[in-house]
Amino acid sequence: MKRMSTALAALTAVTAVTTLATALAGCGGSSAKPDDATVTVAHAPSTLFAPLYLAQAKGYFAERGLKVDLQTIKAGQDAIPLAASGKVDAVVAGFSAGMFNALHAGLDIKIVGTMGVSTGDPKASPTALEVSKKLVDAGTVKAPADLRGRSVALSGGPGAAGGYQLGVTLAGSGLTLRDVRAVNLSFPDMEAAIANGSVDAALPPAPFTTRMERNGVAVPLAVPPAGTAASGVVYGAAFAGTDRAQKFFDALVRASADLQGTAAKSEQNLKILADATGEDLAVLQRVPFYTWRPDLAPDADQLTRQQRVYLDAGLLDFSEPLAPDKFVAPAFSQKAPR
Repeated sequence: MKRMSTALAALTAVTAVTTLATALAGCGGSSAKPDDATVTVAHAPSTLFAPLYLAQAKGYFAERGLKVDLQTIKAGQDAIPLAASGKVDAVVAGFSAGMFNALHAGLDIKIVGTMGVSTGDPKASPTALEVSKKLVDAGTVKAPADLRGRSVALSGGPGAAGGYQLGVTLAGSGLTLRDVRAVNLSFPDMEAAIANGSVDAALPPAPFTTRMERNGVAVPLAVPPAGTAASGVVYGAAFAGTDRAQKFFDALVRASADLQGTAAKSEQNLKILADATGEDLAVLQRVPFYTWRPDLAPDADQLTRQQRVYLDAGLLDFSEPLAPDKFVAPAFSQKAPR
């Protein structure tokens, strides 16, 4: 059953623009640019978006004559309509079913890059499917397939980026999002919900994974496959046509080079990420990191796969995946110097 009509998708996008534009204005944001060098970026702080924070702190934007104004919001995917309306130039965020519905309804944006990519390493994954240790110890849940009909906590619910991550994680066990009961919970609330039995499992990122494991609350049973990506860089169509758009992306790619291999966890990088996300420096030193493509190129195949997961769950207002060439713009990554 479809969750949103085309008209409702368009109305949702307009409402989000109005609400979030007001919120940004309250924290100093504005659609008016102080000068032609300013780039306004909406983001929800996360290590997923490490290239953004490194490019800002290391002066890579400034080297290209840009003044980047980072506007913090609670839910990055909900800010994507702001880019279409010109309230912000770019959004660095997770991709959602709502975004695809809004694209179907005519939202004028371009996906120009990919951010954090899952490692697929069961021992060093930045995200994991954590299941109640009580259920595992009792032998009730021995594998992800045993979660059929059970509740799984997701930040933002099944239509958020985490819904896609869960969908591809369950696929290896023959399940889909339809086979579990998705519960919308914030990451900090997931451990308590598993402990008191409100939910049976959750899909949080580190450090929430390691905390619930160390506290004896949950056990990791699976991780998203290697290469899974559900977030990236979104440009408004107007901004995409400016010289600033390529310069901004060039700086992100320069920062991505600083995140390759063991260099990702350099002392300087960790300090920058701790300051940007509010996470404890010692925690960042321990937890697994995502990886980042050197060119941060948008992944059309992942975007099509993500739509299929949402389609199967009945979350989209159309019956076939939207063609990526309608909303993906790879030229910025292709032109970026490396």
